[in-house]
Amino acid sequence: METPEERYIREHSEPESDALRWITRETFLRTHYPRMLCGPVQGRLLTLLVQVTGARRVLEIGTFTGYATVCLASGLPEDGVVDTYEIDEERESLIREGISRAGLSGRINLHIGDFLKADLNEDETYDLVYIDGNKREYPAYLQRIVPILKSGGLILADDTLWDGKPFAETVPEDAQTQGICRFNELAAADPHLEAVILPLRHGLTLLRKKR
Repeated sequence: METPEERYIREHSEPESDALRWITRETFLRTHYPRMLCGPVQGRLLTLLVQVTGARRVLEIGTFTGYATVCLASGLPEDGVVDTYEIDEERESLIREGISRAGLSGRINLHIGDFLKADLNEDETYDLVYIDGNKREYPAYLQRIVPILKSGGLILADDTLWDGKPFAETVPEDAQTQGICRFNELAAADPHLEAVILPLRHGLTLLRKKR
């Protein structure tokens, strides 16, 4: 349930499009984990970050039902593109319908499969990367992303505060929590990256690749 603070923030931010409202509704109706949606406030931030950085090539790891994908693509210029990877093929029809309703089919390439097994062209670099996939694999994602991120490019990683588990008095030993903890350590220690964690929803890390 939305808190008064969350409701106030939502009501005083850019409203959702009809397509995003449709994706939200269908996610609650057709999936078991609707809380995985990034939501309207974080979604609007994603759009703005794409716009202010002038990004033309965006990579997303973990499409889920396509809410963040649509937000990212909405900030692109007409010749921009989002490459998004979703490992669960059962979500494909929902994702594609949401993208179509948003009128963004020409700016989004949906790849069904494991990003870590994808055959990437490392001569092609990305301006911005959004990570919201398997938390266990966050460290591996980071290792693969940095070489294909342009100098000055941004990495946005969702869920990096993970309900407070990474800074609990006793840190849980499950693979997801440990993956997030390791990612946070690697990001903070990497001399090629500038890092800040924002306390937005479950934590959003912004990383900038130094020139």
